[in-house]
Amino acid sequence: MSDDDQGRTGGAGRLVTGLAWAVLLFGLWLWGRGVTDGGTPARPATGDVLAVGGLAGLPRAERPLGDAVPQRVDIPALGIQAPVVARGLDAQGAVDPPPYDQPGVVGWYGAGPGPGAAGAAVLVGHVDTETRPAVFYQLSTLKPGRRVRVFRADGKVAEFTVDDVRVLPREGFDARLAYGPREPGRAELRLITCGGTFDRATRSYTANVVVSSYLTGTTG
Repeated sequence: MSDDDQGRTGGAGRLVTGLAWAVLLFGLWLWGRGVTDGGTPARPATGDVLAVGGLAGLPRAERPLGDAVPQRVDIPALGIQAPVVARGLDAQGAVDPPPYDQPGVVGWYGAGPGPGAAGAAVLVGHVDTETRPAVFYQLSTLKPGRRVRVFRADGKVAEFTVDDVRVLPREGFDARLAYGPREPGRAELRLITCGGTFDRATRSYTANVVVSSYLTGTTG
């Protein structure tokens, strides 16, 4: 998003973020109802690829762990150390994001895989609030090869390597690309927030930032 958009912290911030979240959550709603098939989705012509790592030069994938609840996520390159809370569905069948008064909290889609287990685990965070940037404000600047660590309730730390960063537009939003596994049987992690540019007509961001990563190590 532009510098002007990222600097927007006035009273309209909550409305802006809320509308963008509606798009994100609708995608999660579709995903939860079976748009994934466990295979590798085709990459659409739409979607701005910020950085594509491929597998060249990146570490090999590690064997998936068992399922466990995530407790904290660390992204050293962005200085993020954030608690993770499980989120369920709201009355409309969409995933309920973290409350606006907890801008430093990351939400985990609890009906999906735990980070480190086989499949694509999903962590979502706000980009801003009505007064300040939120936990995933700088998510779009993450690059392939950077590490993401998830501390789990079983005492293990799942270490992921970023291999893809995309901005998926609201128009023709591809839920399968955003939330579906890229490689069958692999443990993967998605980090998602609002992105694109600010649409003054709809008072919403035009896209979502989707960071993809896969399990490359375990400690603890």
